[in-house]
Amino acid sequence: MTSEPAPVLDAQVRPLLVSARELIGDVPTIPPPVILDVRWQLGDTRGREHYYSGHIPGAQYIDLPTELAAPRNVREGRNPLPSHDEFEEALRRAGIDNDSRVVIYDDSGNTSAARAWWLMRWAGKQDVYLLDGGLKAWIAEGEDLAVGPGNPVERGDFTFDLDHMRTVDIDRTASWPGEGVLIDVRAAERYAGLTEPMDSRAGHIPGAINLPTTSFLDDRGRFLPAERLRQMFADIGVTSGQDTVVYCGSGIHACHALAAMEVAGLEAGRLFPGSWSQWSADRRRPIALGDKP
Repeated sequence: MTSEPAPVLDAQVRPLLVSARELIGDVPTIPPPVILDVRWQLGDTRGREHYYSGHIPGAQYIDLPTELAAPRNVREGRNPLPSHDEFEEALRRAGIDNDSRVVIYDDSGNTSAARAWWLMRWAGKQDVYLLDGGLKAWIAEGEDLAVGPGNPVERGDFTFDLDHMRTVDIDRTASWPGEGVLIDVRAAERYAGLTEPMDSRAGHIPGAINLPTTSFLDDRGRFLPAERLRQMFADIGVTSGQDTVVYCGSGIHACHALAAMEVAGLEAGRLFPGSWSQWSADRRRPIALGDKP
């Protein structure tokens, strides 16, 4: 399926990415940006240990499973959206005010940092960015790392302002292939049902198109140029965030795909938060196998 690329949004309206060199220049400013370390990968629960071993000086660690997600449950999946109050509290503990500039990074191509970006945008925070290339980009600039638990910060005053990003529930997702484009951003082998390391059934939601989120990155873990990303989305029929729903295993990596849409100059699409973990747990829901929708 092909179509003409969508018009590009004004890049100055909401620049999403900052380079390591830009962040280096921002750190000495008054007030400095709040830097968040969100290291997490599927199957690796040692994010805090990695932070202690070396992080960008001044960065505060955010624990994805406990601060960027609610507890796992059968009805909502492995990483449900956090409650408004708990997420607000997590940002305040990290020293985030309503007027703070926030820069987020991880060490996996922003595939986990994008969850924090999406949640902050969902909660009404606009001045929030991703460090393109993450920790590796910082190190590549020859900058030092800090070790240990990090310095205490003054509690912030961030206030949650709901629903600035769009979500769809499981029933709307089921009907979405008839309304627009449903994207599954998991690895091709999980989409095809050849393997399923985390959830109860293998396969994908019928009608979903596979576009693995790792395809948005170059070999340094940085986002591909906007024009390439726009073409990738156009090739599967995505011309607007209005007509697009994205899911992954549990709603984490789908946020990375939504960030890629914004990098491409497209309005971010809609997130199905429960993703495959919620869908596969409901035995009433059909599944599709193979490499076709």
